[in-house]
Amino acid sequence: MLNARKKIMKEKGAAPTDLEEEVAKALFDIEVSLSSDIKAELRDVVISGAKEVEVGKGGGAVVVHVPFRVWKTVRKIQGRLIRELEKKFNKRSIVLVANRTILDKNFKRKGLKVRPRSRTLTAVHEAILEDVVGPTEIVGKRTRISVDGTKLLKVILDPKDKDKENIESRLNAFAAVYKKLTNKEAAFMFPTV
Repeated sequence: MLNARKKIMKEKGAAPTDLEEEVAKALFDIEVSLSSDIKAELRDVVISGAKEVEVGKGGGAVVVHVPFRVWKTVRKIQGRLIRELEKKFNKRSIVLVANRTILDKNFKRKGLKVRPRSRTLTAVHEAILEDVVGPTEIVGKRTRISVDGTKLLKVILDPKDKDKENIESRLNAFAAVYKKLTNKEAAFMFPTV
């Protein structure tokens, strides 16, 4: 367990939860297994947190937060890593998300002259949406505003990913995780032909 602890990078003094330790152990097991083809890339990968999200009556999803600095590495192996982690966590969807910072409008107090576009609320929510649906891609978005003023974001995913990696069964998990992270309603679907 000592080596699996190196896979968790928390703020100073914060103790990891049981779920975080379980995810870290699963990552470590994948890294040291002989048959793993993503062994070299996993050496640098650490997690900064993990949360359980309820997905209707179909079970739950595990949201694994990754530090932004290692997100580039995770993005390359995201599909294979999710597949391996889902084997370890039976009947639970795994969603990998990068840690991103949102700067509010009084960012000048933090000593910055300009606020980078990547730190705005809108940009961070767009990036979280991209992270949640990974490894598939978004091909279209529609915002539907109903009569009572509630907004629903319809996200259309790449149709060529429909068959592989049981993505169709994970659409409800995507919606639940996005709602939990951003507090926005979203419906994920494939285009109808």
